[in-house]
Amino acid sequence: GCSRSKSYFYFIALPALFKQELQDTEAEESGTVTLRCELTKPKAPVEWRKGDVTLYPGLKYEMRQQGCAAELVISDLELDDS
Repeated sequence: GCSRSKSYFYFIALPALFKQELQDTEAEESGTVTLRCELTKPKAPVEWRKGDVTLYPGLKYEMRQQGCAAELVISDLELDDS
């Protein structure tokens, strides 16, 4: 019989890095603030955290991602959100 050699391709996914890191932003209590960063890869999975706590979308937090830009919108700001 014929023996066929198989080719194997290995893709190493490069990690997404920050092209533009988060900047400190000032906002007023009970207002809304948008935190924005830019990554080196579009649609990279992003997890927003405050300390060790992972943030999830809801009434207070809105996560947006378009291309390489990722945004976190925090509503109804309180001192605890610093």
